[in-house]
Amino acid sequence: MSEAANYELPTGIVGLKGPIVKPAPGTLPLRGDLAHIALADSFLAAHYVIPKVRQIGDRAATLKIGMRDDADDGVTLDAGSPVELLDQAGDWAWITCGPEGPSGYVRASTLASDSDA
Repeated sequence: MSEAANYELPTGIVGLKGPIVKPAPGTLPLRGDLAHIALADSFLAAHYVIPKVRQIGDRAATLKIGMRDDADDGVTLDAGSPVELLDQAGDWAWITCGPEGPSGYVRASTLASDSDA
């Protein structure tokens, strides 16, 4: 069974203090609609998520920049690598290695089952 990642949640009033540079795709776990909870003090998103701890299954996995098999490749993670699940839509899972990234999409079947994690 997966458990929540161990992060200190923002406290007090969360607000942005000025313009920021948008990070490159595949780096920080940040999309326009969703971001890792640890980024709430620094980046604006419609929703913030507390990720679920998971791991890559029994084969290495290459993160994709988009939810398509032909999307650009990001980094490759070794089999068994710990990851954080941020979102799942159909066959695709959006994962990250932590609030500093990298982040990207993999087929949900790439992740070890909850009972294996």
